[in-house]
This record gives sequence, structure tokens and C-alpha cells, in this order.
Amino acid sequence: MTKLSSTAADILDCTRTLIMAGGYNGFSYADIAEVVGIRKASIHHHFPSKVDLVRSLVLHYREDARSGFAALEKSSPDPRRQLSQYLGYWQTCLSDGTAPICICALLASELPKLPPEIATEVRLHFETLSQWLCSALARGAEQGVFRLSNTPSKEAEVFMATVHGGMLSARVSGDPKLFGMIATALLDHLSR
Repeated sequence: MTKLSSTAADILDCTRTLIMAGGYNGFSYADIAEVVGIRKASIHHHFPSKVDLVRSLVLHYREDARSGFAALEKSSPDPRRQLSQYLGYWQTCLSDGTAPICICALLASELPKLPPEIATEVRLHFETLSQWLCSALARGAEQGVFRLSNTPSKEAEVFMATVHGGMLSARVSGDPKLFGMIATALLDHLSR
């Protein structure tokens, strides 16, 4: 992936924040221009259309996730520790407000109304996450760390749904600690 200019990176950061606040249709280039302090023409120079902008955002988000998964695997061979760190990342994001919800989970809730190019990128993000979770769960089962009730693939889908549901529950209640409680129960369930 090509390195972004600082202006393009600022535009993507702002877009991420605006999507988290109001969804895909909740912002315009004028909003970004005001926050970033640039003209709309400058945004169009980097991202000709809103579809290009949000597609690029999701693509970078997925690449960051892949890098994060690789870092988790490198930091520890223990799949339980990897999943615990993954959940800890989200607990921190929810607690400090840096990411009150996964941007792809939020966009997935709008999937029927999203342009096809963005919907494809969102689906690819979930496929990437599912594959990594499936791999971690399978390794954990092989090592005797996890006791799976279903195939690793099905367990990965349950894990994903629980994590994203936990984010929504924490968001609705205004209590990030609720996510931690859900995450702990999820890991305990896998380790029973």
C-alpha cells in the first residue's frame, strides 16, 4: 500500500471520526474541509469522490488490522493471550474514546445503502478478521487452550458477533466496562 501524504492521512482520520459520529451519510466534504482546515478541492485532489474516500479508509483500516494480527502473533505464541490482547485493544479504545466502535461494524449496519465498492471492502474486512480468529481458535484447540463447541470457523463468527455486540452494548449503556465484562465471559466460555 502506498504511503499517504500527511494531508491525505488527516482527511482519512477526520473521515473515520465523522463516520463514527454519524455514519456514511452523516458527513460531507464540507465537514472534512472545515475540520482539517483545507479547501474541498484539496480533498477531491486526494479522493475524487466520497466512494473513493471511504473505500480508501476501509482498505487502510483492514491493512492496519492485518498488521495488528501479525503483531499479536509475533508477541506471543499463545492463542488465548492473542485473543485477550485483541479484546484488550478494543477495551482501551472504548474506554479512552479513540474508537468507540469498529468502523467496519458501523458501516456494516448501513450495508444495504452503501455503494457496492465500499460494501465489498467492508465484507473483505470481516473475512480477514474471521480468518484470523479461525486460525487463533484452531491453534488454541490444538494446544488444548480452548474447548470449541463448533468448528473454528463457526466459533470465529460467534466471537466476532459477540465482540461487535459488546461494542454496541457498551455504546448504548455509555459504560465501556460492560465490554470488558462481555470480553471476559467470552474468553472464559472458550476456556471452560
